Amino acid sequence: MLLSLGLMSGNQPFGDRFVTNDAHSIASPKIDPSKRAVSKDGLGLRPDGSPDDPDRVEIGPTELAFAEWAAAGITSPNLDRMRQTRLDRTVAELNKRDLAGVLLFDPLNIRYASDTSNMQLWVAHNPARALLVCADGHMALWDFHGCDHLSGYLPLVKEVRHGAGFFYFLAGDQEEKLAHDFAADFDSVLRAHAGDNRRIAIDKIEVEGLRALDALGLQIQSGQEVMEHARSIKSEDEINAMRCAMDTCQRGMMAMHDAAKPGIAEVELWALLHHENIKRGGEWIETRILSSGPRTNPWMQEAGPRVLQSGELLAYDTDLVGPYGMCADLSRTVYVGDEEPSDEQKHIYQAAYDHIQYNMQLLAPGVSFRELTERGQKLPEEFVQQRYGVMMHGVGLCDEWPAILYPQDFIDGAFEHVLQPGMVLCVEAYMGAVGGREGVKLEDQVLITETGFENLTTIPFEQRLLS
Repeated sequence: MLLSLGLMSGNQPFGDRFVTNDAHSIASPKIDPSKRAVSKDGLGLRPDGSPDDPDRVEIGPTELAFAEWAAAGITSPNLDRMRQTRLDRTVAELNKRDLAGVLLFDPLNIRYASDTSNMQLWVAHNPARALLVCADGHMALWDFHGCDHLSGYLPLVKEVRHGAGFFYFLAGDQEEKLAHDFAADFDSVLRAHAGDNRRIAIDKIEVEGLRALDALGLQIQSGQEVMEHARSIKSEDEINAMRCAMDTCQRGMMAMHDAAKPGIAEVELWALLHHENIKRGGEWIETRILSSGPRTNPWMQEAGPRVLQSGELLAYDTDLVGPYGMCADLSRTVYVGDEEPSDEQKHIYQAAYDHIQYNMQLLAPGVSFRELTERGQKLPEEFVQQRYGVMMHGVGLCDEWPAILYPQDFIDGAFEHVLQPGMVLCVEAYMGAVGGREGVKLEDQVLITETGFENLTTIPFEQRLLS
C-alpha cells in the first residue's frame, strides 16, 4: 500500500524533510537531541526546554518523538516562551475589550492560557476545573481535589484554589450553595486584581454558577469569543509544536495505510493511529471518523467492525491531539487492494483533490472570510446535497475559529474578519453523491504566512486515484 501513495505538488518522500518544494516552504534547522542544555538546578533540558527528568510531573513527548523530529529537521517549541506568549495574547484581548478578566471552564481554553492539563476528556463533561486570567496577567486556577501538584512546575499560575466543581455529580442537591461559595471566592480574587472593574467574560458555566455570578452584579460577556480570537494567531513556538504534532500524526497515518489491506477491520486500523500517537507523547483523538466501502457514503460514520474488501475506498479524518496538545486535523482516502480503481472512484477523488487545491490558492493575509466563501470553488451539483459542513476552519489545540462556510450555509454578519499571518486553517472537502456507493474525504492543514501560505501537510495523496 505504501508504494501506491504518490507524491503530489512537489512533495518530497515522507520521512525525509517534510516540506513542499514551493515558495511557501520554510526550512527548519536540524537539532541534536543528545546535546542538551542544563537547568539552574543541574538537570539537563530537553529540546523544548523542559527538565530532562523521567520523574517529572508534566506530560510531554517521548525520546522517540524527539529523535524523529531531530532527524526530520523539526525544531521543538520553547515551552516557557510559548506559555508566556499565550498569556500575553489572552491579556491583550481582555484589555482590548476593557474586561477585568476571563473565567474559563473549557479544558482547551484552560490549556491554552495556562498549559495546565488534568484529565482533559473527563473535565470536558465534568467541569471540575476553572481558571481566571485577569487583565493584569494574574492567573488563579481552581483545580480538582488533590491536584495542586499538577501545576507546580508552571510559574505563570500564581495560585491554586478549589471549589469549581458545583455540577450535580459532585454537588448533589447543594449545587446552588457550592456555586455561591465559588462565586464569592472568585470575586475575592477578581477584586484584588481588577479593583472596581466588574466586566468579565466566561466561556462555559453551569446554570447555578452563572446565576451566582449574576447576583454579584458582574457584567458578563462571551469568553469563547475572547479566547477564540486569542488562540487564532499562532506564535513561532506554537507552529513548531504543531509541526511536531503533525509529524506524529502523519506517522500514524502511514502506519494505517501500510496495514490497510483486505481482511483488516476498521477499528483495528483506527487503533494504530491511537498507538502511534500515544507512544510519542501525543494525547487523545476527538473523534473516530473512519469508514470503508459503502460506509464512506454518506460521510461522518465512525470506525466499526466492518472488514475492508479489495477494490474499495478507505477514508478517515484524524482529529488528532498530539504532543503539546496541538491538533493535527488531516483527512485522506486510500484505495484498498492491487486492482485498478474504477472510473467512478477516480472521478470523486479527483473532484475532492481539485477542490482543496483550488481553495488553498485563495489563502493570503488580508483576504476576508466572506471572500473565501464567495470565491471558493463551486461544488459540482452532484455533491452539493452531501457537502461537508465547512470549506475551511481554524485549528490549534482543536478545531477553532473561524469557520469558512459554503455559500449555501453562510451566516450574514457572522464572519466579517480577514486572514492574518499566523492563522492556521484546515482546507477540506467531502465528495459523495446521494445514492452513490462511496465517498472521498481530503483535508490539508495550512499556515497563513506574511506573503501567502505554507502547506504544513506532507503525507502524499493516492496517486492511483488521480486521473
